Amino acid sequence: MESEAPTTPVCYRHSDRPTRISCSSCGKPICPDCTVDAAVGQKCPNCSAPEGRHRTVQVRNTWGVNFGVTPITLTLIIINVAIFVIGSISPEADNWLIENWALVKQFTAQGEWWRILTAAFLHGGVFHLFINMYVLYLLGANLERGAGSGPFLTLYLAAAAAGGAVSQLTDPSAGGVRLVISVGASGAIFGLFGAWLSASYRQRHTPAGRAMFNQFSILLLINAAIPFLVPRIDWRAHLGGFVAGVVIHQLWTRLREDSTRNAPRRIVIAALVGLVSALAVIVLA
Repeated sequence: MESEAPTTPVCYRHSDRPTRISCSSCGKPICPDCTVDAAVGQKCPNCSAPEGRHRTVQVRNTWGVNFGVTPITLTLIIINVAIFVIGSISPEADNWLIENWALVKQFTAQGEWWRILTAAFLHGGVFHLFINMYVLYLLGANLERGAGSGPFLTLYLAAAAAGGAVSQLTDPSAGGVRLVISVGASGAIFGLFGAWLSASYRQRHTPAGRAMFNQFSILLLINAAIPFLVPRIDWRAHLGGFVAGVVIHQLWTRLREDSTRNAPRRIVIAALVGLVSALAVIVLA
């Protein structure tokens, strides 16, 4: 007697996506893009919405990200691109930005500590800018949606500051006669890598979490190898931002999941990491 082979369920929100993941509350099949990490298992967007008055927003649009619910990600991309364009069309503006915003380590050691943060908004070329903004586009929107716009912005800036601080404090050439200059948002971007890797590690016992953890582990290894293959990459800033992202997310996970005050607490936690980074440069540089 012949029997039909079982068919793989498809996501109830995306009919073209086969999936073996289901909502832990209602049991509906959901694809990885629709999963929302919960205290136990994973839920669909409807079941994960807060009780009472709420609305369900469409997370992804035609381009992959709905910037309407992730305004900080879009704003950061616009700011970085705008600063690069201004520097490209005006040599005077470019010189001013480098002289006052870049992580010129001799100047930072003389008290201009803010450079560990402002350098994250400067880039050395189109490819440098494109890579950082593309990763920000991929990782930032979903992280902002999950953590909240305020916490996400604070994490981004704290990771940028931590990356700049580690670069400043561990570069043996920073005290020499030759000016040592670092620019780029890589420290902040690696902070997003760190937060995502920490989040996926916590969910590694679920199919979606395990897949995400494996993907981010591979991406991290590739990015960690790049400084050994490409010269003049500030791997110290990458390391500092990455550690900051992991630490901030791990501290966030200590908060009660059902607390309505998590957003301001997340902001405070990330801000403290950024403050410690700035103080370390002020005291030790």
